[in-house]
Amino acid sequence: MMQDLVTERWEDFLKRYCWDDLIELSNSYPERRSLFVKFSDMDTYDPNLADMVLDTPDVAIASATDALREMDIPTGVILDEANLRIINLPRRVKIRDIRSNDIGKLVGIEGLVTKATEVRPRVIEAVFECPFCHHIFSVVQSGRQFKEPFECEQESGGCGRKVQRFKLLVEKSKFANAQKIRLQESPEELRGGELPQAIDSYLEDDISGEVAPGDRVVITGILRSYQRITQYGKTPFFDIYLDGNSLELMQEEFEEIDITEEDEREIKELANHPEVYERFIRSIAPSIYGYEEIKEAMVLQLFSGVPKELPDETRIRGDIHLLLVGDPGVAKSQLLTYLVRLAPRGLYTSGKSSTAAGLTAAAVRDEFGEGRWTLEAGALVLADKGIAAVDEIDKMRKEDRDALHEAMEQQTVSIAKAGIMARLNSRCSLLAAANPKFGRFDKYTPIAEQINMPPTLMSRFDLIFTMMDRPNEELDMKTAEHILETHYAGELIARLEGIGKVDAGEKERFKEAKQVMEPAVRRDLIRKYVAWSKRNIFPVMTEEAKNKFLEFYIGLRRQGYEDEEAPVPVTARQLEALIRLGEARARAGLRDKITVEDAERVINVVTYCLKQVSTDPETGKLDTDWIAVGTTKTKRDRARSIRDIIKELEKEYGDEVPLEEVLDLAEEDGMERDKVEEIIDVMKRDGILFSPSGGVIKFVR
Repeated sequence: MMQDLVTERWEDFLKRYCWDDLIELSNSYPERRSLFVKFSDMDTYDPNLADMVLDTPDVAIASATDALREMDIPTGVILDEANLRIINLPRRVKIRDIRSNDIGKLVGIEGLVTKATEVRPRVIEAVFECPFCHHIFSVVQSGRQFKEPFECEQESGGCGRKVQRFKLLVEKSKFANAQKIRLQESPEELRGGELPQAIDSYLEDDISGEVAPGDRVVITGILRSYQRITQYGKTPFFDIYLDGNSLELMQEEFEEIDITEEDEREIKELANHPEVYERFIRSIAPSIYGYEEIKEAMVLQLFSGVPKELPDETRIRGDIHLLLVGDPGVAKSQLLTYLVRLAPRGLYTSGKSSTAAGLTAAAVRDEFGEGRWTLEAGALVLADKGIAAVDEIDKMRKEDRDALHEAMEQQTVSIAKAGIMARLNSRCSLLAAANPKFGRFDKYTPIAEQINMPPTLMSRFDLIFTMMDRPNEELDMKTAEHILETHYAGELIARLEGIGKVDAGEKERFKEAKQVMEPAVRRDLIRKYVAWSKRNIFPVMTEEAKNKFLEFYIGLRRQGYEDEEAPVPVTARQLEALIRLGEARARAGLRDKITVEDAERVINVVTYCLKQVSTDPETGKLDTDWIAVGTTKTKRDRARSIRDIIKELEKEYGDEVPLEEVLDLAEEDGMERDKVEEIIDVMKRDGILFSPSGGVIKFVR
C-alpha cells in the first residue's frame, strides 16, 4: 500500500516538473533511455520525497523508475526500459571523507577518471531452465555476485526439486551495457604530501562508455560495500564501491573553483590596479631572488593563450610550454613546485622516475578490469586544462621522452594496443626543467650544444631559458641577503609555532623579514583570478598588435631575404608562440583586446630567449637550426666543404687521406684549423669518417 502511494507521488511529480522532458525522451526512445531529474525540483515538490531519495535510494529510485515506465504519454510510446537518473545533488562527498554512515545512501562524488574498462554486457535478468521438468523462470541480478537458483520455482509452475546446476538460457536473458571506472581525487584538492584516494564505480546502460581517462566527472550513485576475501578466508573489513545512477561531465574549465560575487568584485578591483602585471610577477616564488624574465614567462603560462578550433576542424593550441635549463642549485625545482601549487590545476612529476606510460597513457591488464584490458591515464592526461611540471626531463630515457611529441603539439595521447584504439586529451601547459649535458654550463661551448635534448622536442617549447650560476659580487650579495632574511623569518615562524612567542626586539625584524616572503597577491586570489580569466576572457588582436608581431617576425626573417646562404633565424612556430603569449598578457589584465603594449612586452620576452639559445656564436646571427636541427647552418656548410676536400684528395691518395693535407686545404679555403679538427671529430662520432691508422682518415663506406 505504501509502495503504491510513493509511486503515485512520483507520477504526480513527473507530470508537474518533467512533462516536456518526458515528451522529448519518448521521441528519441529507445536510442535515449534516461530521464535526468534535478534534485532541487524534487526538494521543491516534496522535501520528504527528496529525503527518501537520499536515505533509502534503492526503494525510492525503484518506485520512481516504475512510475516512469508506467506513464501514459500522448506520443503512445511505452518507456518500458527507461531509467530515472538524479543529477545536481547539493551535497558532494570527497572520496577521502566517505564513512560507514554513507553506505546505502545516495551520494555525489566528484573526481578524475584514471582508469576505464571497455564496455561489456552485464546480465540483469538471468533466465534458467530446470533439467527435470524443463520449466523456465528468471532471477533478477543485482550486486557484484551472480545469483543462481537452488530449486525449481513451484510458484511459477515448476517441480520444486533441488537441483545442483540449472541451465542458463543466455539468448533469453536480459543484458545491459556496463563499464567500470576508477575515480580519483583531483590533484588541486590535495594538501602537500597527501596521497590521492580513489573509488571504483560501475556505470550501466546508456551512461556507460561516455567517459575516458583524464575526464573530470561528478557521479551520483548509491554507495555499496562488499566483504573482503583473502586466501585465509573472509575478513571483518569491507570494501566500498559506487553504484552509479547518473554521470555529469565537468566541461567548464576550473568548475571546481567556487567564485562568489565578493571574489568577483575583488578580481575586478585587482585588474584595475595600474601594476597588476608586475604584482603577479612578484607573487611567483617571492622567496627566490631574481629571475624576473622567467617569473614573467610563468605568469603568462599560468593564464595561457586561447585554444582555437578553425573552420577546417584544425585545432591550434593555446597552452604555453616552458623549458628551464640551468646549473645545479639555481632553484629550478622550487620554481616548478611553486607554480604547480599556484595553478588552479597542476601536477608535478620527475623525469627520472617517469616512463612514457606514466606521462601519457597506458593500456594495462590487471585485476581492476578482471583480466581485461583497461586504459590508464598518465600525468599529462590527468593535468588536462592545467599545468604539468616535469623536473629532470633530460634524465628520461630517449624512448620515454619521444612520447611527449604528440602530447605537446597536438595535445592528445594516442593508444593503439590490444585492440584498443583511443585518443585521450592532454590539453595542458608543460613546464620542464633540465640540467646542462655536462652538469654545469661550459662558457667555452655554445649553450645549445649543452642541452641534452633532441631538437625535435626542444622546438616544441615556446620559451627556453638558461639559468647560469656565475660569480658576481653585487648579485651574490643581494641573493645572500635575501636567503638570510628568508631563513631568519622561517626560524622565527618555527619558534612562534613551537613555543608561541618571540622576543620583543625580534618582532619588528620579523615583520620586515616576513614581507620579503609574502607574495604581492594572495595565492587563493591568484587561483580564482586565473580561473575567472580563463572562463570569461577571450582576447582578440588589435590591428596595431598584429602589425607589431608582423614587423618583428619579418624583421628577423629579413636576413634570409638579403642572403640566400644566410641561416633561418626563426620559424612560424615562434610567431605562433608570440600570439599565444600576447593573448596570455591580455588575459592577465582581463582585457578583451591585445594591445601594442602587450605585443611589445612579449616580444621582449621572446627576444631574451632567442638571444640566449638561438644565436650562432661564430656569426652572431640568430639561427633556429640550433633548436630545430641540433646544429647551425655555418657548421653544416663547413662539414660539406670538408667532405668535398676529402673527396678531391681521394683522387690523389685513394681511400685513405692524410689528415694534415685536409687541414691545410681547409685553412687555404679560409677555415680555422681548430674548427676543422672539431668538425672532423664530430663526423667520426657520427660514423661518417674513421681513422684506420694515425694521421689518416677515411669515409665509412
